[in-house]
Amino acid sequence: MGRGKIEIKRIENTTNRQVTFCKRRNGLLKKAYELSILCEAEVALIVFSSRGRLYEYSNSK
Repeated sequence: MGRGKIEIKRIENTTNRQVTFCKRRNGLLKKAYELSILCEAEVALIVFSSRGRLYEYSNSK
């Protein structure tokens, strides 16, 4: 059984929004890492939170 589609819109509840941001940010960082390993690609990812905090990932040879 698969997951259902979600409607892409702003999450009004601040707690739920923060939890979703953290989970999706970690998912993006993991995907960037996997892409760099599997495809030997140079990858850079920059994410800014709504509070202005910076999260980054990069790889280079």
